[in-house]
Amino acid sequence: MSTTLDRSQETIAIAVEPAQHKTSPPVKTTFNLQEIHKLLPHRYPFALVDKIIDFVPGEKAVGVKNITFNEPFFQGHFPGHPLMPGVMIIEAMAQVGGIILTQLPEYNGGLFVFTGIDGAKFRRQVVPGDQLIMTVELQTFKRRRFAKMHARAEVDGQLAASGDLTFALVEV
Repeated sequence: MSTTLDRSQETIAIAVEPAQHKTSPPVKTTFNLQEIHKLLPHRYPFALVDKIIDFVPGEKAVGVKNITFNEPFFQGHFPGHPLMPGVMIIEAMAQVGGIILTQLPEYNGGLFVFTGIDGAKFRRQVVPGDQLIMTVELQTFKRRRFAKMHARAEVDGQLAASGDLTFALVEV
């Protein structure tokens, strides 16, 4: 852009450079399995999140667990009528919550551990072939160590489980 200025018949040209805008990198809104493994310590058979399909930093994450007949817990829960144990659904939701916590700007390492659940409700059975969609929303984060989240797990748009999860940061 250039501008001209007229001072008593004397023309002065002034060149103005366009403002250099620093753009921040785009916010990551999805995570694949390899990226999740870089953020969470869980491994088979306890890695219960296949991907994150929606992520809003410091607010929420939506994770997916594809339920297959090969899950190790189906061997004993229950033979002939496999059901995903409720505690595994809760753990899967907690792992989605771990993604939110490890991405907070205040996070400087350590391990967030699942410390409790309030108001857990189980509304629908989860069986092989289902896709569990877990939405976890951060409610509070205190003293850079303690967090509370609300979690919901759905299959085909139907509520399967919900509850309020708590976490604490421990040194490792």
